[in-house]
Amino acid sequence: MIHAKDRVTSTVSGERRSPPRSSVSGVSMQFHRVKPLDLILQTAEKKALKRQLGALQLTMLGIGAIIGTGIFVLTAEAGQKAGPGMMIAFVIAAVVCALAALAYAELASMVPVSGSAYTYTYAVLGEVLAWIVGWALVLEYAVAAGAVAVGWSGYMNGLLISAGMPLPEFLRTGPMDGGAFNLLAFVISLVITGLLVIGTSKSAKVNAVLVAIKIIALTAFIFVALPAVKDVNFEPFLPAGWGSPLGGIGVLGAAASIFFAYVGFDAVSTAAEETKNPNRNIPIGLIASLAVCTVFYMLVSYGAVGAVGSQPVLGPDGVPLHPGSPELAAACAGSEALVCSKEPLAHVLRLLGFASLGNAIGLAAALALPSVILMMIYGQTRIFFVMSRDGLLPEALSKIHPTFHTPHVITLLTGVFVSLFAAMFPVGILADISNSGTLFAFIMVAIGVMILRVQQPDRPRPFKTPMVWIIGPAAVAGCLLLFLNLSLYTLGMFFGWSALGLVVYFAYGHRHSHLANK
Repeated sequence: MIHAKDRVTSTVSGERRSPPRSSVSGVSMQFHRVKPLDLILQTAEKKALKRQLGALQLTMLGIGAIIGTGIFVLTAEAGQKAGPGMMIAFVIAAVVCALAALAYAELASMVPVSGSAYTYTYAVLGEVLAWIVGWALVLEYAVAAGAVAVGWSGYMNGLLISAGMPLPEFLRTGPMDGGAFNLLAFVISLVITGLLVIGTSKSAKVNAVLVAIKIIALTAFIFVALPAVKDVNFEPFLPAGWGSPLGGIGVLGAAASIFFAYVGFDAVSTAAEETKNPNRNIPIGLIASLAVCTVFYMLVSYGAVGAVGSQPVLGPDGVPLHPGSPELAAACAGSEALVCSKEPLAHVLRLLGFASLGNAIGLAAALALPSVILMMIYGQTRIFFVMSRDGLLPEALSKIHPTFHTPHVITLLTGVFVSLFAAMFPVGILADISNSGTLFAFIMVAIGVMILRVQQPDRPRPFKTPMVWIIGPAAVAGCLLLFLNLSLYTLGMFFGWSALGLVVYFAYGHRHSHLANK
């Protein structure tokens, strides 16, 4: 029987290719500081994580990361941006994610180590861009984890109020939301962090239970909502049109936001180093989790729109008000419109006369959303772990716990950061900010696949992206389209964050990089 570790070792030794020169001097040559794939695999072998996850666990982890705030909360935001046309937005986002997933699958099967898009970029496009990708992934994972924690606290606060045990108002939300400290968001983030420190396999088992709860809840919603669908609720279908670049409104603006509903499938690739038979199981986990979630999303969005309608609230100029704006909050006061709800799926069922089932959906969301937080924090820690192992961050961050075999130092630091972040900030535009980092990383991955096909055509590829010269450019174009349909404010945040990352890189990572000191 050939073990995963043996498979990795044979990959390293199977090719006697001389690695490209990695010791280059001068800041101007940093883009040429590339870490060869063979060296990446060798580095992973020296300080590796325990392989313990199979295809089913990976698929469940992917579903757990994907199904969450996007479908349980952002359905209302998508409706406000695009009306019934949000169904098209779900399709657009799914297609873009599928294209990116095929690129991810090829690279993850070739390089079954932690690091995801950061590692792949390092091997193909060089250290500077790899750092930017790793830095951008903070927006995808850490910011997203905080956003989901805040969304979870909203459901839990609602349940506590219904049960007659409300928290003091100043502990329900952060300072930007009218409170002082979001206690529940803070606590759930710390609990998830502790679970991840204990061990990956234990986390995966808990996650499987939470995934089952989410699937049952969405299935119940579908069975109740679909019989209530009425044609009249789909008119007008495109009240805000297709949208325009940097506008954040219309079908494309909704797709750029609802992209958050699919974010997480790539977290499967961050588990490559902890996966048994990664050459086979990583592609299965990526594609299977995305496929399952897409089916659920299409049925849920069709049921929600068709059952109660999703026409946006318009401003004086006839243009939909921006989600999260004070103007929309004022216009939604006392409204039962779907686009005004903070818990849209539960709201739909209550409007249909199924109040108890609506409350049950709310409870299911409250029980299941922690699985998303788990995968977001998990993904972030694995990115930082590999960056530390490469010398771009302090080596102490990649220290592995002797008993639990997890990177406990970086897990604890990340968890504390996410907890404080969740306690202080609202969901608001956090989903869009998270999407900006994700879309940038996806573009780099798609480009990397195409470059490797040219540079190393003979390297073993257990999974090959089909029609790569069609899929690759389409993935880049799709991600770029959604990226440019984020709001100007969101893009400003992304580029500001990237600039800060470059400062950190040239202050520390540039000088301490293991590749630079060879």
